[in-house]
Amino acid sequence: MHMQDDFPLLMSTLYDHGVRYFPESEIVSKEHDHSIVRTTYGATDHRIRRLATALRERLGVERGDAVGTFAWNNRRHHELYWATANTGTVCHTLNIRLYAEQLIYIINHAKDKAVFVDPDLVPLFHAITDKLETVEHYIVLGEDGSDLLPGAIPYEELIDGVDEHGHWPELDERSPLMYCYTSGTTGNPKGVAYTQRSTYLHTISNLANFAVTSSDTVLPVVPMFHAAAWGYTFEAVPVGARLVYPGPDLTPHGLVPLLAEEKVTFSAGVPTVWLGIQHYLMDHPEVDLSSIRAFLCGGSAVPRGLIDWFWKNRGIKIVQGWGMTETNPIASVALLKPEMESDWTWDEQLDVLESAGRPVMGLKVKIVDEAGEELPHDGEAFGELLIRGPWIAAEYYNDPRTPQSFVDGWLRTGDVCKITPDGYIRITDRAKDVIKSGGEWISSLDLENALMAHPSVAEATVVGLKHEKWQERPAAFVVARPGTDVTEAELLDHLRHHVAKWWLPDKIVFIEEIPKTGTGKFDKKVVRDQYSDLLMD
Repeated sequence: MHMQDDFPLLMSTLYDHGVRYFPESEIVSKEHDHSIVRTTYGATDHRIRRLATALRERLGVERGDAVGTFAWNNRRHHELYWATANTGTVCHTLNIRLYAEQLIYIINHAKDKAVFVDPDLVPLFHAITDKLETVEHYIVLGEDGSDLLPGAIPYEELIDGVDEHGHWPELDERSPLMYCYTSGTTGNPKGVAYTQRSTYLHTISNLANFAVTSSDTVLPVVPMFHAAAWGYTFEAVPVGARLVYPGPDLTPHGLVPLLAEEKVTFSAGVPTVWLGIQHYLMDHPEVDLSSIRAFLCGGSAVPRGLIDWFWKNRGIKIVQGWGMTETNPIASVALLKPEMESDWTWDEQLDVLESAGRPVMGLKVKIVDEAGEELPHDGEAFGELLIRGPWIAAEYYNDPRTPQSFVDGWLRTGDVCKITPDGYIRITDRAKDVIKSGGEWISSLDLENALMAHPSVAEATVVGLKHEKWQERPAAFVVARPGTDVTEAELLDHLRHHVAKWWLPDKIVFIEEIPKTGTGKFDKKVVRDQYSDLLMD
């Protein structure tokens, strides 16, 4: 006896469920010109089906062909996500913050046949078109074309007057659905092909792990060009959640009014976003964000002080998630167990909430030492985190670097961590960022968290720099909050209450801005290169 085991796991099944049972659910989109457009799942379905037809009939895009998107989070990008997912076309989201050379590489590597560009991003994209080898069509995501892109087609013209696509095709569940590339801080970016099956399982498992429901209004701050907006475009639709897309203005001045006016209940983004919003709210205490139940925060370590401030001052839970492009991407979430919620003090709860959490059900993790030997999950031993599961990548797309990261069915994450007996992952550093001073290990992340707990610190990053005696010592780079007058001595005194004396940075340098990667993380490589000889005097 058996079940319908041959029923394919396709995203179109989840999509049809959402559109059929929640046709009136609203999609609110802030456009490139900052206007607001309101529509529904039902109305958007007609546009998605016309786009699906236009891709094939007007652009010659066939199943398996890649289509690039160079766009903000908005309704037309939403339409592209689903028109491609439902028909077997591969959506290749292009990170608008990559260097020109990296963009050229990934577009040519993925063999994008068409590229869809938001109107305000056309001048930026225009500079690389003569280097693109496979692109046959450029589509401007609006009502007008542009002379800056060869033969540019207006999006609204593209989908006008075509028949709506009928039943979605039955695809191979292991066929690619989306290409996502790493930000490529060293070497060319590496591509990961999310499949129908992996994305379906990621969607279902994460909905069960940290629920989004039809009662929610979801605003994905995390860009749709960054690891599929962490899956929230795919998760919202099957359950009928209201969607709010923020468009190009991701500053606190752009986001906070949208969060308040649209009564958003849940949002997701990197720590730098929520740090900026925290500072905005400190200056504007009158803003009402009482509708928000939680922010998912990931991409880099979440400062303990940030979690503490939002809960104590706004009653908003900051839920830390961990993942990578290679994990489709959410792989663990820091949720409290019932006894922790009821019996533990807030400081004890913070110890858990500032961790990377426990693996989402369906995934397996382990830590190994430098020889590859497995280490105990006792909260003391630390080593590199390895992970496997049905939505974890098994290889990089057409890339010879695959053997460096995938070993015996496990993904080597490059994160150094401990795992507690309860299963909570405590990431202490990236392997490339571990500071070894005189043979002893120092956590740059712990130092950063301690620094950012100081009320006068807006941002802080810590790197290991070469040292004549100790080989390497920590140096801290701090952005002070506007209007404060914090000193190096004051911050060192603050740190003495949080870390061992020999962990204290040899120098604290105040800078105007910390360099960031294309995904909003602190770019430590740039800092290390710029200040490489700082401690050699």
